[in-house]
Amino acid sequence: MAAGRGILAAMPITALLLSVAAALAGPAADPAASASTPAERLLRAAPDLDPVVLQAALDRASCARARGELPAQAPPVLAVIDYSLPSTAPRLWVLDLEEPRLLFHERVAHGQGTGEDLAVAFSNRPNSHQSSLGLFVAGEVYTGQHGTSLRLDGKDPGLNDRARERAIVVHGAPYVSEGFIARTGRLGRSWGCPAVATEVAPALIEALAGGAALYAWHPSLAGEATTACQG
Repeated sequence: MAAGRGILAAMPITALLLSVAAALAGPAADPAASASTPAERLLRAAPDLDPVVLQAALDRASCARARGELPAQAPPVLAVIDYSLPSTAPRLWVLDLEEPRLLFHERVAHGQGTGEDLAVAFSNRPNSHQSSLGLFVAGEVYTGQHGTSLRLDGKDPGLNDRARERAIVVHGAPYVSEGFIARTGRLGRSWGCPAVATEVAPALIEALAGGAALYAWHPSLAGEATTACQG
């Protein structure tokens, strides 16, 4: 004990105060974590999400915010669909941008005219029964033939801006299930809507309601103006 008191007595007061402050502060923050980008933090929460796809979605959502395409009170939530993945894989991520954290990681169906297990063809045309790409903004929630559903407004001219006319909505469907995959080797297909599992739909829709952004990506979007804020 005497030796310990001798060390403290010999220590300059400034150094002593600094050592006490450091002890109270606890372990030093990880410099890499504090310097990471929003995309890097989200990828830690959703490691299966392709960084290229996430960055394209973040860029387009940022563009939408700058252009006033998102409601002022829109929730800080971003949904991302990677249509390069097969329908049997979970290819829909719903991300809380503030935390950041992963809210949902689910399977999502594509349109009958878009392909079998793989999505290969996309359209903005009515009656095409094909999925559309680009940025959508969540509209109103309603109860329809598929139960709780969410209208979508497409924000990319020529790619998805006829979504409301085409009744492209998020809804639940029994053909988005393990059982359907076991029977057919793929999910069932919609008429162009991003359909999810029936049991998941109400909570997922609630998370998006109020103007959240949903970005549907495919490699064919490379180089399109939808991947960044242009013009």
